[in-house]
Amino acid sequence: MKILLIGMGVVGRSFVRLIAERGGDLYRRHGLAARLVGAVDRGGMAVSERGLNLAELLATKERDGTIAAMGQAGGEAERLIEETDADIVIEATPTDVKRPQAAMSRLKCAMRHGRHVISVNKGPLATAMPALLELAKYNRVEFRFSGTVGGGTPMLAGAQEAARGDEIVGIRAILNGTTNFILSRMHDAGESFDAALAEAIRLGYAETDPSADIDGVDTATKVVILANWVLGRSATLSDVSISGIRGMADERIRSAAAGGKRVKLIGRIDDTGIAVQPEEIPAGGPMDVSGSLNAMCVTLKTAGDITLVGRGAGGPETAVAVARDLLDIWHVVHEK
Repeated sequence: MKILLIGMGVVGRSFVRLIAERGGDLYRRHGLAARLVGAVDRGGMAVSERGLNLAELLATKERDGTIAAMGQAGGEAERLIEETDADIVIEATPTDVKRPQAAMSRLKCAMRHGRHVISVNKGPLATAMPALLELAKYNRVEFRFSGTVGGGTPMLAGAQEAARGDEIVGIRAILNGTTNFILSRMHDAGESFDAALAEAIRLGYAETDPSADIDGVDTATKVVILANWVLGRSATLSDVSISGIRGMADERIRSAAAGGKRVKLIGRIDDTGIAVQPEEIPAGGPMDVSGSLNAMCVTLKTAGDITLVGRGAGGPETAVAVARDLLDIWHVVHEK
């Protein structure tokens, strides 16, 4: 399958490395011959119908900060989507919920031109997921985005599998590693919110501007994706009640601990609606994960609670999710 990669950041480069290292294995095990015919970053683009030299692509990005030297400086990604004969477009640019228009336009362009789409950018999904799902269906293309929720941990697939033969009545999830790290430090090391946040930034768990994390927006985008894909609810970010952990008081942490509880930022979907807010959970319970781990508890009508725990972020982990999506699309297309 011919692939066009939009975005050569941490996830994009990790995906290129994965294909370079495991391309032969993907072919032997699944019959998938993955060929990267185009790549785009902020500085430029590189295109080759025969397939780009992956080692050269990575080396050029490392050396120059852009891949322009392998092709051209500048250029319009949408024009490249239209003109290349790629089978799949991977949207791997950073999420910007406030300004999702550019990524949204690329996804729509790809679908309208008959390209299958994989997205790790949550912005378009958070603001217009029902419309994107409908557009993919109308254009008869596959649309996958497992890397948007849980990183390398298959949260979306796990929830769907849990629901086979049963009915999901609710989902509770810890979906942001930054806030979980901060709250874990406050509980375990007795640090203040500001000190824990500073440590998260120093270690790279949080951006210099951590607003999307600590104000609950990042968790809310992931809950929206879960609601649409797993529960079939036509929801967008505006449907979520959001309360983050900014300025979390030490006293609330101590009070929860005294009662055998821990405070976590929980994304919740149930019959009352969709919400993100700090909640107290039992210490030592299945959802009591530490550090930057994620956890999701799916409550089934008959089988009860099923909890999935794993890493929620990271370039290599998310690249694995992209590879899973690639294989899913390959099998669907191959079986037709």
